[in-house]
Amino acid sequence: MKDLLDIVDLTPADLARVLDLATAWKRPGAQIPTPLSGQAVAMVFEKPSARTRVSTEQAVVSLGGHPVPVRDEEVGIDRRETAEDVARTLAAYCAVVAARVREHRVLERMAAVVPVPVVNLLSDRAHPCQALADLLTLREHLGHLEGRRLAFVGDGNNVAASLVQAAALSGLEIVVASPPGYELDDEVVERARNLGGTVELVADPHEAVVGADAVYTDVWVSMGDEDETDLRRSAFRGWQVDARLMDTAGPGAIFMHCLPAHRGEEVSAEVLEGPRSVVWQQAANRLHSVRALLAVLLEGR
Repeated sequence: MKDLLDIVDLTPADLARVLDLATAWKRPGAQIPTPLSGQAVAMVFEKPSARTRVSTEQAVVSLGGHPVPVRDEEVGIDRRETAEDVARTLAAYCAVVAARVREHRVLERMAAVVPVPVVNLLSDRAHPCQALADLLTLREHLGHLEGRRLAFVGDGNNVAASLVQAAALSGLEIVVASPPGYELDDEVVERARNLGGTVELVADPHEAVVGADAVYTDVWVSMGDEDETDLRRSAFRGWQVDARLMDTAGPGAIFMHCLPAHRGEEVSAEVLEGPRSVVWQQAANRLHSVRALLAVLLEGR
């Protein structure tokens, strides 16, 4: 494994190692290595970022490195310079190039021309670093992932796509409920099933959550979809994760959200702030999981 552009760039063994390291390094007094000592990690952001930027910066620092955030206007990918030229320049200075991009193909072009690892900090197709934090959170609460059941309620977006494929790699069963027109791409589902994943698609959120160990949702309007706000709010009316939906899942089910959350839209304030919510642990685990990921990518280099 050289890069992490999508979660399926990891093997099941790679994934288990990342999660094991993340768990071990969370323990008080854990000795964290410094494979980035004296080195830098470039972090390119074509889109805004809060959790991803802060968690990745801190992960780099804790591994002994220096994070170098780069704004969209500073590089102007395919406007000021090609994606390839940006990647070659940053790789001349940095041990890792990480990027949040509008189009996934940009990451593929960058990874094709540089010898250093390229990490996807979010693209239109995938959000693998979020999926790692999600699996870490689930494992901490459920004890193990294989045979457990996760229900995703909402837009079949990049977060859902990475979750479905991460579930396939870890033995987690997943059911996804989306309104008509907002389902997961067939290619994403087929790829997960080809990996041996148990993926179920339904059109009713209440059907999806029955028997679930965890219920997950995301915003109705993602970055880049703002011009569809009214249309999406209409399509997702009735798809809110509220107390009634959580009660359908059962008393032991936890609630997950990748954040930012819009109370009163995809989730009620009662659920988001309630005792079953683990969203802040998820957010904290962004640091622990990306730190372990970077360490694994740098092993042997």
